Amino acid sequence: MKFGFLKVAAATPRVFVADCFKNSAEIVKAVFEAEKNGAYAVVFPELSVTGYTCGDLFLQSALIDGAKAAFLNIAEETKELDIIICVGLPFEFDGKLFNCCGVLHKGEVLGIVPKTNLPNYSEFYEKRWFAEALCENQRVVINNREVPFGTKLLFKDKNNTDFIFSVEICEDLWGAVPPSSYHAMAGADVVFNISAGNEITGKDVYRRELVKGQSARLLCGYVYASAGEGESTTDVVFSGHNIIAENGKILKESGRFENGIIYADIDLEYLKRERIKNTSFSLNSRGYESVFFSIGNKDFELDRYIEPMPFVPSDLKERDKRCEEIIMIQALGLKKRISHIGCKNVIIGISGGLDSTQALIVTAKAFELMRLDSKGIISVTMPCFGTTDRTYKNALKLCEALETTIIEIDIKEAVLKHFEDLGHNPNVFDLTYENSQARERTQILMDLSSKYNGFVVGTGDLSELALGFATYNGDHMSMYGVNASVPKTLIRYLIKYMAENPTGHFKNNSVTEILLDILDTPVSPELLPPDEKGDITQVTEDIVGPYELHDFFLYNFMRMGFSAHKIIYLAKKAFNGRYGEDVIEKWLDMFLKRFFAQQYKRSCLPDGPKVGSVSLSPRGDWRMPSDALADMFLI
Repeated sequence: MKFGFLKVAAATPRVFVADCFKNSAEIVKAVFEAEKNGAYAVVFPELSVTGYTCGDLFLQSALIDGAKAAFLNIAEETKELDIIICVGLPFEFDGKLFNCCGVLHKGEVLGIVPKTNLPNYSEFYEKRWFAEALCENQRVVINNREVPFGTKLLFKDKNNTDFIFSVEICEDLWGAVPPSSYHAMAGADVVFNISAGNEITGKDVYRRELVKGQSARLLCGYVYASAGEGESTTDVVFSGHNIIAENGKILKESGRFENGIIYADIDLEYLKRERIKNTSFSLNSRGYESVFFSIGNKDFELDRYIEPMPFVPSDLKERDKRCEEIIMIQALGLKKRISHIGCKNVIIGISGGLDSTQALIVTAKAFELMRLDSKGIISVTMPCFGTTDRTYKNALKLCEALETTIIEIDIKEAVLKHFEDLGHNPNVFDLTYENSQARERTQILMDLSSKYNGFVVGTGDLSELALGFATYNGDHMSMYGVNASVPKTLIRYLIKYMAENPTGHFKNNSVTEILLDILDTPVSPELLPPDEKGDITQVTEDIVGPYELHDFFLYNFMRMGFSAHKIIYLAKKAFNGRYGEDVIEKWLDMFLKRFFAQQYKRSCLPDGPKVGSVSLSPRGDWRMPSDALADMFLI
C-alpha cells in the first residue's frame, strides 16, 4: 500500500432476479476485473446474489438455500484472488431471515453483517421478509467453520494496519444515527455500503450529499455500491449510482442508468492524520469484534487527480465564490481592528507588487464597509535603488484610482547615510544592502502611523512567511497583516478576480488595466538595481523557487502532514511534464530547511485574519519551537 493509498472498487453487475447462480457468475467476473486493476476491495449492491426485488420469493427455501450455495460458489471461484469482496445476500440465522452483507477473502468467509434499519414505507416492504439486526454479535457455522455474525465487526488488515473497514447496508446510512457512526468511533477508517436504493427524480443529489456528509463527519473513506440494470421491476427503477468519497470529497462517481465498476484511491494516511488532529473525534470500540485478514501489497497506478494548486479551486464558479469570500473575510477583520482602535487612518506601503496590491484592495473594501473617506488610506511609495518605472507607476496609478492619500518618500539618501554609519560599501549587494532598505521603509511607515494617528497594515503573504522570505523587523512587521494566511498562488487569483469584476468593488473601473499589468510583473522585492533597460533583475522565484511548488509543499506538509517522500510522489503526478523529480526535490529541500530555520520570524507575527485551513499564526494554528531540527523531515 504505497504511501497509504488504498484502491477500492464499487461494482454494479447485471442482475438476474431470483437466479442466484447467474448472479454469482456476474459477480465473480467483476471480482476478477477489480483484482486485475489493483483493487484491494470490491463492493457489490445489496442482495446482489439474489436480486433486491424478489419480493415474497425471499420466503421460499429454494431461494434462501440457493443464495447460500451461490455465495459459497463465489468464495470458491475467487479463492486464488487477494481481494476483499462484499456481496449482499439473504441469510437465515436462528429461525429468522436477515438482509446481509457477506465478506469474503481468498475463499474464506470473514463475517456476515446484517442490516440494522429496515425500510417499511412507500415502495419498501423489508420487514415483511427480514428481521432487524441483533444487538450483539453472534457466531454462525459456514462450511464447517465458525464465523462472526453481527453489525459490530471491524475487519482489519494485518499487513496494512491503517486499513480497517466496516459494513452498513443501504437504509442504514439514511437513518437518524447510521451504524457507520459507531463503526468509525470504534476505529473503522473505511465504510462499505451495499445498497439497492431505487431512483426517483432528485434522489441522486440527496444520496450524493449523504455519502459526502457521512464521510466528512466520520473522517473516513466511504464506498457506496448500488443496484442497477436488471433490478428494475413493477413500479421501481434502479440506476446503479455508485459513489466513492473521502472526508467530504467525492473521489469517483458513476454515471446513472448504466452498470459497471468505478475505482478510486482512498488516502488512509491522510484520514489517520485528520483523526489525530480532530480532538472531538472520540473512540469507543466497546462490544466490537476484530476480524483479521492479510492482503499483500499491490502495484497500481495512482488513479487520482492531484491538485497542483491546492489553495485555488479548479472550478471557475467555485473559485470566484472563494475569492469574494476571502476578500470579505480580510476586509471584515481589518474593519474590526480599525473600529476597535477608533482611528480613521491606516498606513500602507505600496510597491506595485502583488502583496501590497491585494492589501490595498482589502483596505479600500474595509473603508467602504465602514463608510470612511478613502483619503484616510495613507498610501506610501518609497522608491529606492531597485524600484523600476513599471512598478512605481502602477503603484501610483492604483492609489489614484482608489482615491487614497499618496505620500512619496525617496529613501535612497537615508539608506546611503545608514550605509555610511554602518561602514557598508553601497556597491556590495548583500543582505545588509537589501535589509537596510526594507527596515528603512518599515521605520517610515511606523512613524507615519504615529503622525496620522493610525496603524500600519502589513502586506506579507503566507508563502513568504512559510519560507521566512521577509526582513525581520522590516516588511515582517506591521500592526495588522491582512495577507498573513493567503498564499502567493491564491493572491494572484484574488487580484485577477477583482480585475475581471471591478463593478461593485471600485468606483473607478480603470483599475482593470492596472491590475492586469501588476499580475504580469515578475514577483520581486526590488532591493537590487534594475538592468540597463530598467527591468527587474531580482526575481524572487529565481532565488527561492516557484511559488506554485512551495504552496504545494506548504499545503501537503502542514495541512496534510505528509512526509517529504510522499510529497515528492504527489508532486510528480501533480506537475507531470512541468517539473522533473530532481527539480521538485531541490525546491522541497529548500522549502523544508527554510521552514524550520525561519520559525523565529513566525513566532512573533502580528495579528491577521485566518481565511483558510492553513495558517502560521503562533496564537492559533501553528505552534512550533523556533529551534526545532529539520533533519527528520528532509528527503
